[in-house]
Amino acid sequence: MKRQDAADLAGSVGLGAWAAFGLLAMLVIGHDGAPLSPDDQVLAWSLHHRSDHLVALARGVTATGTGVVPYVLVVLAGLLAGRSVRQRLAAVALGVFCLAAGQALRYGVMLLVQRPRPPHADWATHASGWSFPSGHTTTAALAAIVVSVALRVRVPRGHALLTGVVPLWGLAVGLTRAELAVHWCTDVLGGWLFAIGWSGLCLCAASWWLPEQFIPRMPHTAADPAEGHARQDPDC
Repeated sequence: MKRQDAADLAGSVGLGAWAAFGLLAMLVIGHDGAPLSPDDQVLAWSLHHRSDHLVALARGVTATGTGVVPYVLVVLAGLLAGRSVRQRLAAVALGVFCLAAGQALRYGVMLLVQRPRPPHADWATHASGWSFPSGHTTTAALAAIVVSVALRVRVPRGHALLTGVVPLWGLAVGLTRAELAVHWCTDVLGGWLFAIGWSGLCLCAASWWLPEQFIPRMPHTAADPAEGHARQDPDC
């Protein structure tokens, strides 16, 4: 994929996700933070199907969506993505910036919206702060996107399987927040949309503005047009 094409795709996806996030945020604010119709339904379903084994599993998965784990994954992804020391350092710095700045921006949005969490009596784990958008969900989704991009760059063969597994982890962390009843399902949806939007804009900016020597070349895919004629370089 060409550099300009990658930038345009990332930017388009990012803007689209943030437009959807903005609409969802306006719905939440318009209801004064009260649960929307899907929120009550998902909460009732999770409480009805809750079991000790499922709660234990959900607590284990949700713990990986915060703290040091996402940062370790992002650093490893940056080291994987680059082919030279310069590229690896640039990829690590970009990934850590994307994650840290995304967390800070999400925190600011959370303080602006100030949406209450579900009833405390329903919680199955500890939680703090306001509810929208979900912090664990946003953090895990950002890390999953960074790792997926790194795998796409460096593992052209078999990347589809690997880049399918990593987003599942990001999705699973978000689902556990609703299962443990510490977030409304629209908080989780908001976290996913926010992460897609922010990471898309970060990738777009990096593709446009980073010097060429800092960007690893993307592998060609079957969708790339193949040359149907001999090269016209007279030196060949």
